Amino acid sequence: MKQFDPVLHRELTALLREGGIDDAALEAKWILEDAKSEADAKAIAQRRAKHEPLQYLLGQWEFYGLPFYVGTGVLIPRADTETLVDAVLSRMPDRSGQQILDLCTGSGCIALSLAHHLPQSRITGLEISPDALQYARRSLAALGLQNTALCEADVLEPETAAQYHDLAAVVSNPPYLTAEDMRNLQQEVRFEPAAALDGGADGLHFYREITRLWRSTLSAGGLLAFEVGIYQAADVAAILSQNGFAAIECIRDLGGIERTVIGRKESI
Repeated sequence: MKQFDPVLHRELTALLREGGIDDAALEAKWILEDAKSEADAKAIAQRRAKHEPLQYLLGQWEFYGLPFYVGTGVLIPRADTETLVDAVLSRMPDRSGQQILDLCTGSGCIALSLAHHLPQSRITGLEISPDALQYARRSLAALGLQNTALCEADVLEPETAAQYHDLAAVVSNPPYLTAEDMRNLQQEVRFEPAAALDGGADGLHFYREITRLWRSTLSAGGLLAFEVGIYQAADVAAILSQNGFAAIECIRDLGGIERTVIGRKESI
């Protein structure tokens, strides 16, 4: 809505608070900014009060300063993941012909953010879910990036990894919730696709398989960079070490949590 209506803002805030929504006033403001009409604003607020993710209701969400389409069937971009993008950009010079893969690309937020800031490099995002991939492709079209490809593929299949070689970097924010985590999801998170969240019994299944399968696709000195869950950094660092990676680092996010683990493929 183009004009801010303080009376309607108070009404929406009260509705959200009754539903137990934190930061109700701020979310009411965002709803008003996005809604097409008063009726639309009220309808969005009513659904949000039932804990549907606000990002899905608005249809877009910002990540790394860029807008991304989101909705049912795709993992919502989170600010924590910007730590992974920061880590890769600070370690990867932009070179013509350089190829970087983003595995489990989901909304495309990592792949497209890297592509935006590394215009000479070639970025490919791989995603098994066609539902998620449709959002990534919409965002790619809206951003107009010419150095990006988005492909439907299972990154845990050896045949997928066998198609790539001499990569400068492999980046991934894979599913990493444990079985216990999956049983205790917050209400909003239950709306997101389980396949994008479930990392197996201990949450480490994708880290083991990606590291094992995709190591051979990297050039000597190539970078492998993961987002990890709380308390997983040491375990993921050990997985990298066991698979012949060196210069391993655990990088903290703005909240002080070790959120990113990176390593370099040893040349020998």
